[in-house]
Amino acid sequence: MPRAREGVRPVIPARHHRRADAHPLCDCWGHENVTRVAQNYRYDGLRINPSPHTTVLMNLTPDQAAKSYVLHSASELDVKFIRLWFTDILGTLKGFAITIDELEEVLDRGATIDGSSIAGFARSDESDMIAMPDPTTWQLLPWRPRENAVARMFCDILTPDGTPFDGDPRNVLRRNIQRASDKGYSFYVGPELEYFYLEDSDSVVPVDQGGYFDQTSAGAGPDLRRETVLSLEELGIPVAHSHHEVAPGQHEIDLRHQNALAMADTVITYRVVVKEIASQHGVYASFMPRPMNGENGSGMHCHLSLAKGEQNAFFDEDDALHLSSEGRSFLAGLIR
Repeated sequence: MPRAREGVRPVIPARHHRRADAHPLCDCWGHENVTRVAQNYRYDGLRINPSPHTTVLMNLTPDQAAKSYVLHSASELDVKFIRLWFTDILGTLKGFAITIDELEEVLDRGATIDGSSIAGFARSDESDMIAMPDPTTWQLLPWRPRENAVARMFCDILTPDGTPFDGDPRNVLRRNIQRASDKGYSFYVGPELEYFYLEDSDSVVPVDQGGYFDQTSAGAGPDLRRETVLSLEELGIPVAHSHHEVAPGQHEIDLRHQNALAMADTVITYRVVVKEIASQHGVYASFMPRPMNGENGSGMHCHLSLAKGEQNAFFDEDDALHLSSEGRSFLAGLIR
């Protein structure tokens, strides 16, 4: 399967998922020119039709092609608003919206934000920062109307001189991924995210009385989970499986593994989707660790893997536990 730059999820339906690190406009990893364009990509039954614009994308760098694809996609899909997302150092989602008229300039130059109002970003005397959209994270939000549609992109936070901000969580992760890459490693994450469906935000009354792996349709939980999975897949987020958890009203949706940066973006998006779908049905979705006394709490179990080339860096056939020296060092680093 073709590979491309890190942190990319193409706008294609689940049955056509590519690798989690595949770029929708590139054929291969590190290719200096775009050799194929998104002529056959669909979004929820909408085709981005081939046009004279597709020939313009030939021989562009991946960044230039990604920006051009965003502009063309926005026009084809009647996008009016674009939400620009980032997180503070606590992982809390922040963001603001621009209109389609501002999109091209913001893609080129970014948008100025007041960093002093964001936890961990800047002091009041050095407040100006730049939110630079990452065009490879462009996605339509499926729960919003198709007319005057809404899309989103994640942003990298830059200082006024254009250098990456050291306190930007996305930049911190990218730096560490690069450190691993320099040593020949690729780092992948597959999380299992648990949460509760409650009747409202002021109580801890679950919407169903199901238990672990129950298949009952009683209560709103299973239908909400189904709709959430469908919305995640419309966003190009591959779902491995989902099920009812141990506690009443507690559910889990497990995601297929992706490279760490793509998964970080995905987890933030996942939380938004779960809450948005629940809210549309008058239900409150909570990611609190333990909202109900005497019941199992929620967690995010992460499956971590390290690859060196095509090999599992944790495996050693000759070791008694089949655990390599890299695997032992990895565990020691987590425990420390």
